[in-house]
Amino acid sequence: MASPKVWFITGSSSGFGRSMTEYALSKGDIVVATLRKPQVLSDLEAQYSADKLLVLKVDVTRQEDIDEAFARTRSAFGRLDVVFNNAGYALISEIEGTPDDKARELFETNFWGATNVSRAAVKFFREVNEVGKGGIILQVSSVAGFHALPGMSYYAASKYALEGFSDGLAKELPASWNINICIIEPGVFNTNGNGAATVLAQHPAYADESFPASVLRQMLEGAVMEGDADKLTQTVYEVVQGGKIPKRLPMGLDALEMLNLRIDNLKATVDETKGWSVDLRRADGGLRIRA
Repeated sequence: MASPKVWFITGSSSGFGRSMTEYALSKGDIVVATLRKPQVLSDLEAQYSADKLLVLKVDVTRQEDIDEAFARTRSAFGRLDVVFNNAGYALISEIEGTPDDKARELFETNFWGATNVSRAAVKFFREVNEVGKGGIILQVSSVAGFHALPGMSYYAASKYALEGFSDGLAKELPASWNINICIIEPGVFNTNGNGAATVLAQHPAYADESFPASVLRQMLEGAVMEGDADKLTQTVYEVVQGGKIPKRLPMGLDALEMLNLRIDNLKATVDETKGWSVDLRRADGGLRIRA
């Protein structure tokens, strides 16, 4: 019988983070649950012993919190198998209506927080785990990471940035380290995290109800999303158990539809613009970087 996996989960207080914490524990795995308000998980602490659940106060925008959490994980369990990099939130606002400090705060959590956790995870997998055992980093992105929506441009930018970072990181890691990166791209799912989105006042220039950002605001107000968050986390868990980790994992038929639209648009761009690139090489040659 396989030994239980050790999970390190960020943003465990709600949404996918809480759901994955509960499910991994129910399957007999060990969870290091990190969140800004540990008391939120007092019910789970009452159900599970310290050798199964370690709850830590972590604000992913604070490097010292991240470092302490990985040190505590090493001290408590001596190994780590999966990082579910989930902490983040949405920001709904037109670009012109978004103050710089709000946009930067979003990136501090969604991008810098996630990437700093990733860096710490890679080091742990390489230097603490048995040589070659490696580990898995599950980056919780969004369809917004490849399909930006009006009124959520800064949120999309934070996810685009996370996806670029994750793609590059995956290509940097030697195969011998056995570290897998999987970018999870959920479509529209109903989580209690939906209500935690930061919604800023609408910029007056975009107040016309027919404008794209206004339409999005109207759609989101009071909406109940069709995706089941628990089904997503259970599916992701089964993917991990299966051992074959995809580089990307779009989740939901809506996500697949938007991904196909993105692919079609990119193919159309290649067809429409390739003529402009035919004769752009130096006459005397030079280094050509291939994909």
